[in-house]
Amino acid sequence: MSTGDGQQSQALTKPTFSEVQASALVESVFGLKVSKIQPLPSYDDQNFHVCISRTKDTTDGPNEYVLKISNSESSKTPDLIEVQSHIIIFLRAAGFPTASVCRTKGDNITSLMSVDSGSEIKSYLVRLLTYLPGRPIAEIPISPQLLYEIGRVAAKLDKTLEKFHHPKLSSLHRENFIWNLKNVPLLEKYLYALGQNRNREMVEQVVQLFKDEVMTKLSHFREY
Repeated sequence: MSTGDGQQSQALTKPTFSEVQASALVESVFGLKVSKIQPLPSYDDQNFHVCISRTKDTTDGPNEYVLKISNSESSKTPDLIEVQSHIIIFLRAAGFPTASVCRTKGDNITSLMSVDSGSEIKSYLVRLLTYLPGRPIAEIPISPQLLYEIGRVAAKLDKTLEKFHHPKLSSLHRENFIWNLKNVPLLEKYLYALGQNRNREMVEQVVQLFKDEVMTKLSHFREY
């Protein structure tokens, strides 16, 4: 996504577990025997699609999971990962088709793993979720009905989350987090990646409109 400091920082913090190491994590931390494992796309974390072998102790329940290994920077803020996991649990209990959060052998929702990288010891938060099969929206033909359904689910999600409470909820407030929609202006430092073309012009116009029309009214908007 970027070069310079941003790319260097991402490279330094993103996990680089091999499939063999990831399989060993699933077995040692969650007590599940892996039959097949393969990498999934990710940005600055590391994800694996995990299939497990059935044993006498795992005859019930799912046999496909997603192993999520948080980058070393995010792993320094376990409260954030904990709140995210509890939101998933809350939404599932409210009837949303979310993944299930799997407990470790020690009955926790995450485990902090330390790895010797040679020059230093790095720590990574590990968690396991059930796998949700499906197709990305980008692969499905867009129709007015589909857009309506997306909007309906988003509105239902928003209303449901109004009822979510957690003592560490404030950990979600990250002022310079680039994926926070109120931080659209932060995208300006990545415009060079688009080169000089029509797409860049459109993005520049959207960012400027956001500054003019949204930034001035942000204090009146509800964040949750």
